[in-house]
Amino acid sequence: MLVNLDLVMNIEGYEEEISYDSVEQYIKELLNREYVSEREVYISILLTGNEEIQGINKEYRGKDSPTDVISFAYHDNDEGVSGIYDSLGDMVISLERVEEQRKDYGHSFKREFYYVLTHGLLHLLGYDHIQEDDKKIMRKKEEEILSKYGYVRD
Repeated sequence: MLVNLDLVMNIEGYEEEISYDSVEQYIKELLNREYVSEREVYISILLTGNEEIQGINKEYRGKDSPTDVISFAYHDNDEGVSGIYDSLGDMVISLERVEEQRKDYGHSFKREFYYVLTHGLLHLLGYDHIQEDDKKIMRKKEEEILSKYGYVRD
């Protein structure tokens, strides 16, 4: 499966922790294992800071605070099923929030980043955690994927 990834990385200060190539490879491998599509898959991801994600969170979710990841899944509203691409959606990740959570949870930046990235990707693939049963399924899938890459809880 071909994956067309629009990845914008505002990662000043995080270059030692993550790189475009490693993020791209992770996403492509995850999608090849977890998703089947006959068309080229399109995803847009912005890695940014708290100020920008707070503005997005306020505008689209009515919450005036920074968050770690926001996913806009196109398959939720049939936007992704037409056209030449299988458009899964858009995702925004705050690297500042990832750093804060890393400290809160006591594990590495890399582990927290890949957790947040995986979480957001699973939302694009239709997983959710509103209902307790769905939350258990999503958490299990997150840990299964992360453990394959060695991103386990410290």
